[in-house]
Amino acid sequence: MSELIQDKTIFSLLEVSRSIQKTLAERYKSLYWIKAEMNKLNHYTHSGHCYPEMVEKQDGKIVAEIRSILWKADYNRINNNFLKVAQEPLREGITMLFQASISYDPMYGLSLRIVDIDPTFTLGELEKEKLDSIRKLKAEGIYESNKLLGFPVVPKRLAIISVETSKGLSDFYKIINQNPWGYRIECTLFPALLQGDKSVPSIINQLAVIAEKIDTYDVVAIIRGGGGEVGLSSYNNYLLARAIAIFPIPVLTGIGHSTNYTVSEMVAYKNAITPSELADFLIQKFHNFAIPVDKAAERIQQLILTRFKEEHNMLSQLATHIQWIGKREIQSSRAAIQQFQHDLNALIKLRFYEHKTALAHTERIIQLSDPIRLLKQGFSITKVNGKLLQSVTQVSPGDVIQTILEYGELTSTVTDKSPTEGLDADQA
Repeated sequence: MSELIQDKTIFSLLEVSRSIQKTLAERYKSLYWIKAEMNKLNHYTHSGHCYPEMVEKQDGKIVAEIRSILWKADYNRINNNFLKVAQEPLREGITMLFQASISYDPMYGLSLRIVDIDPTFTLGELEKEKLDSIRKLKAEGIYESNKLLGFPVVPKRLAIISVETSKGLSDFYKIINQNPWGYRIECTLFPALLQGDKSVPSIINQLAVIAEKIDTYDVVAIIRGGGGEVGLSSYNNYLLARAIAIFPIPVLTGIGHSTNYTVSEMVAYKNAITPSELADFLIQKFHNFAIPVDKAAERIQQLILTRFKEEHNMLSQLATHIQWIGKREIQSSRAAIQQFQHDLNALIKLRFYEHKTALAHTERIIQLSDPIRLLKQGFSITKVNGKLLQSVTQVSPGDVIQTILEYGELTSTVTDKSPTEGLDADQA
């Protein structure tokens, strides 16, 4: 009860809380359809109850927030309906249309008791986000940017964004690593969240890490193990799709569904329905390179064998021709050699005879010029001072001269000299 103190009416907190509770209960007697984003599900497995945080955002900021209650029975019914319609369980980070009553409790405050959620509305909201992202990307002129990049002939170095425990990733590795042709692809895993609102910054951050060492990789693959359209809602996010569109090397997606492609898949260089199909795509790239190379090698080998055969035949023909010509040439050369040998012998004999005649002539000249022979014929040799005396001009009266005869020598002293007829007086 309220009390009066110094002309002031004072209410207890419980009185105020109950007054609010009564007023709200009288004012909000019906169930209401409310649109909000489930920020957190807060599902407690031990009790089965949920205490979702419902928020409304404007420009990315929360402008309203109310705690809500989703009892176990209602949660199971709603979650099963979501699985049937959206092929995904109820989860955080999606905008939904839910039916709830409004209540106030003195202990727990204002809350909404959720009794139903319309899964078709959630799918519609996702489609709106998707169309808006496509519009923005096309307006910026980057919608086709990643698709226009050149693709490596042999994509050997692959950066993978995925969850290490993903079954889709396991299937991908199995095909890549156990391919029967022995193709080798270097795979580097960059772990990231692949579902929910947190998946957007998680994938973008890993793309940024890869971009810092872009020369290390040929392509990027985003691999997820599958799921329904609600679970893929983050791939319609404008920021994620933009990061993929403007990435400097080709981005491949294999996020595991077959209909209604997400914006991220639309802007990626290549989208595969499943991780296994993505692995087959990469293997095919190796095939596209290897098969022509193998065929070219076979053609080269065949050309070499054909050329060897042709050359062998030519060499055989040439050897036969050379053998036939060789015999003829050898016979001809043998006759020429024999004739040359005969001519050479005759020439040698002639040269020996000519030299022998010349030597004999020289010998006769030498014999005729022999001083001993001349002395025997009555000639003498006269010397003065050891030199041959050839002219009277070489001596003077009183000089001693030496005369050599066939038998003996004479020494004389010049007493007089007479010039030889024909010499000038000066010469005498």
